[in-house]
Amino acid sequence: MALLDSIAGPRDLDSLTLEQLDELAAEIRGFLIENVARTGGHLGPNLGVVELTIALHRVFDSPADPIIFDTGHQSYVHKLLTGRQDFSRLRARGGLAGYPQRSESEHDVVESSHASSSLSWADGVSRALTQTGRNDRHVVAVVGDGSLTGGMTWEALNNISDDNDRNLVIVVNDNGRSYAPTIGGMARYLNRVRTADTYRNLRRGSASLFAKLGPVGRAIYRGVRGGTRGFLSRFTNNADLYSNLDIKYLGPIDGHDLGTLLETLELAKEFGSPVIVHAITEKGRGFQPARDDEADQFHAVGKIDPVTGASLGGGGGAQAWTDVFADELVHVGEDRDDVIAMTAAMLRPVGLQPFSERFPGRVYDVGIAEQHAAASAAGLAFGGLHPVVAIYATFMNRAFDQVLMDVALHRAGVTFVLDRAGVTGPDGPSHHGIWDLALLQLVPHIRIAAPRDAARLREELREAVAVEDGPTVVRFPKGSVAAELPAIERLDDGTDVLYRAGAEDVLIVGIGSMAHLAVDVAERLRAQGIGATVVDPRWAIPVQPAIVSLAAAHRLVITIEDGIRVGGIGTRVRQVLREAGIDTAVDELGVPDEFIDHASRDEILVDAGLTAAKIAQDVVAQVLGTRIPIARPTTDTGTISLPAAAEARDTRR
Repeated sequence: MALLDSIAGPRDLDSLTLEQLDELAAEIRGFLIENVARTGGHLGPNLGVVELTIALHRVFDSPADPIIFDTGHQSYVHKLLTGRQDFSRLRARGGLAGYPQRSESEHDVVESSHASSSLSWADGVSRALTQTGRNDRHVVAVVGDGSLTGGMTWEALNNISDDNDRNLVIVVNDNGRSYAPTIGGMARYLNRVRTADTYRNLRRGSASLFAKLGPVGRAIYRGVRGGTRGFLSRFTNNADLYSNLDIKYLGPIDGHDLGTLLETLELAKEFGSPVIVHAITEKGRGFQPARDDEADQFHAVGKIDPVTGASLGGGGGAQAWTDVFADELVHVGEDRDDVIAMTAAMLRPVGLQPFSERFPGRVYDVGIAEQHAAASAAGLAFGGLHPVVAIYATFMNRAFDQVLMDVALHRAGVTFVLDRAGVTGPDGPSHHGIWDLALLQLVPHIRIAAPRDAARLREELREAVAVEDGPTVVRFPKGSVAAELPAIERLDDGTDVLYRAGAEDVLIVGIGSMAHLAVDVAERLRAQGIGATVVDPRWAIPVQPAIVSLAAAHRLVITIEDGIRVGGIGTRVRQVLREAGIDTAVDELGVPDEFIDHASRDEILVDAGLTAAKIAQDVVAQVLGTRIPIARPTTDTGTISLPAAAEARDTRR
C-alpha cells in the first residue's frame, strides 16, 4: 500500500518516520506529475513545495492552526494531505478547484488567489486569535518570494512588527520566481543569498563533514542549520533585512530537506512572536522537463506527456489572442519610439516577451505591483512616453484607484491592455476577468475597446496608443482568436455593422468576442421572420452615436457582453438612450453579479443564458408577445417553433 493512500488528514503524518516522509514526498511528486499531466493545472509550483507542505502539516495542527497560502497555486500538496486525493476532475466542474476553496475543506482559509494578500490575512487572523484568548493556536502564512514584490506584503509586515505578542509564522518560499523569474531589488537581494559563496560552500562543506559521522552527524547538521538565531544568516547577513522590523528570522534553509524543515519550523513554533522562516526551494523539482523550461518551469500547463512534458493540447495551430497582441505591439514599437511596455511580473503570459527582445530598454516589469504600474505609467506619460500596461483583467481591479486618480485625473495618455478578460473558466472566481467593464467605465474620459477578432485587435491597439489625452483600454479574452468577422459597413463613428436583415425589429450590440454570438442570434431570429441588425461598436465606451440613432429606429435593443451585467456596457447604453429621450426597450445580457465557480467557459456561458438559442428564444417572446406559444429548443442548434411568426409581427406593428 502506498503511503499516500494512508493519509486521510494531516495527523496521519505524525506516526511516519523521517525516511517514510521522504518516501511520501517522492510519491506525491509522482502523483502530481501523473495527474496534472492528465488534466492540466499548476505543476511547477506544487512540485517545489512538497517537502515544505509535509513539514508544515507535521509541525502545525491545521485547521486549528490556520495555514494561509499566498496566491494558492501551490496548494495541491496541501489538498492531498487534507484528504482530497481525487484529482481526476481537477479544475473542472464537479472536481477540485485549482486554488484553496472553503467549500472543499475546513483546512482552506483564503480563496482569493491574488498575490501578496496572505500576510494581511495572517495579521488579522493572528490578532483575532490573541484578542479572543486563543493564544495556544498558531497562524502560518506561506508567501512566495515573488509576492514580496507586492506593496501589500510590506504594509502587512509593517503592521505585524507593531504587535509581537502573538503566534505568527511567515514562511518565505524562495524559488527565485513568481510566475516567471522574480524581478526588482528584493529579488536581487534574495538571489545574492541563494548564490552567495559563503552560503553555498558552508552548506556543501558542512553537509559533507557531518554526513561522514553517520545518522548522529546528520542530526547534528540539521540542528545547527536550524539554530535559533539562524546560523546561516550570520554568513549571509540576510537577517539584516528584517531586523529593523523587529521580526525574528530563521534561514535560509534547504526547502527540500525534511529534517531541516521540521527542526526549523518547530523552533519557529516555539518563539511566541512573529518569525520568518526563509526556505529555498526549486520550482518544478523532480520533473526534469519542468526544470529545463526556461520560460516558467511549467508554472501552469495544459495536458502534457507525463514523461517528456510535451504538450498534448491539440490546439490545431489556432492563434492566441495574446500572440496577436504581442506581434502587433512589436510593429507599433517599430513605428513609434515613444511607446514603452509595462507589466506586473507576467512578461511572457501577457505577450511582452517579443517586445522585450526587440526593444530591451523599453520594457518595465514592476513585479506584483499593479498599483505602482498604473501610477508609474502616469509619470512616464508626463515625461513624454506612451506606456502600454499589459495586465490580466482580473488583476486590473487592484489598480482602480491609480487609473482613476493618477492616470485619468491627469489626462495621461496610457493604454491598458487587459488579457484574459471575461469568463476564463477553470481557474475559478478570483481569475475571471468579468469586472473590468463595469469598473473602468466609471472613470471619466476613459475609452474602452473590445476587439471581436485579430484584425480588430490590431487596429484598435493602434487607435488606443494614438490617444494622448486620457486612458485607453483594449481588452480581449483567454484562448484562441475567434474567426474573422468582417463588417458589411463601417459607420462614421467607427461602429461596424455586421448583419442586417428584415425589418428593424431588434438591434443587437455585440461587445468584443460576443459579436459572433450576436450574429448567430440574428440568423436564428431571421429564420423566424424577425428582422435584426447586429453592430460591433468596437469602442464600447464611450457609447457611440450610431448606437443611439440605430436604437431609435428599432423596437428592442439587446446588448451582449461577457462581463457582469450589473453596471456593464448594457447599463451604460440604457442610460445614454434615456438621456437622449429614446424609450426603446433595452435588455442587458451578461454574466450575473456572482462569484462564479470553476468550470469550462462554455458551461459558464450556458448557465448565464448566453447561448444563441436561449437569447433568440427570449427575444422572440419580447418582440412578438408572450401570448405567442414558444417551444423551447431541445439543443443549442435547434430553431424556435413559432406559428405564424411573421403574421403576428405584422399585426403588432
